[in-house]
Amino acid sequence: MAKAVCGVVVVAVLMLSSCRVSADPDMLQDVCVADLTSAVKVNGFPCKSTVMAEDFFFAGLANPGATNNTVGSLVTSANVQKIPGLNTLGVSLARIDYAPWGLNPPHTHPRATEVVFVLEGQLDVGFITTANVLISKSINKGEIFVFPKGLVHFQQNNGTFPASVISAFNSQLPGTQSIAATLFAAMPPVPDNVLTKAFQIDAVEVQMIKSKFASN
Repeated sequence: MAKAVCGVVVVAVLMLSSCRVSADPDMLQDVCVADLTSAVKVNGFPCKSTVMAEDFFFAGLANPGATNNTVGSLVTSANVQKIPGLNTLGVSLARIDYAPWGLNPPHTHPRATEVVFVLEGQLDVGFITTANVLISKSINKGEIFVFPKGLVHFQQNNGTFPASVISAFNSQLPGTQSIAATLFAAMPPVPDNVLTKAFQIDAVEVQMIKSKFASN
């Protein structure tokens, strides 16, 4: 009898392994407002029990952000951490403001494709493919540009007046890795010998670059 039961289990496992088995990809409730204070860890945030209108509201993109920093740009995110009602919805926004000649430095979004819509000004934008090909263009007020998921990209104001865009993402929390800061300001730090070999520079130059990020 035990052998027969084991045989049935083995057959069932084999049948499952040969079939496509997937969970429902869509939400199974109307809303799942993020409980940002919960200690429970899931792929996203657990739902809180009490829902209010403020969970779906954010006024933070209405006004320009301060761009008086070393790169001359500021990103104001409107993701699930600012709008708990975005939890499980797979979308978010951001506003990016640029001082004259300001730069949003090369970075990636590991979890999302980005679409930018120019509110004001003119920008030079681009992304680099995995074949190291630069795809770039100048875009103006009212125009749109797309940055594919995970690829390194940048935007720079190419004028003498402030510029701004609204960015849309197909993730509630796209994540951002700024290439320079990731490598030179990580904690614990990336070993100097890794950076010297990767960038073909010496240890003194590595320390000089790290010191600039430490002071920001």
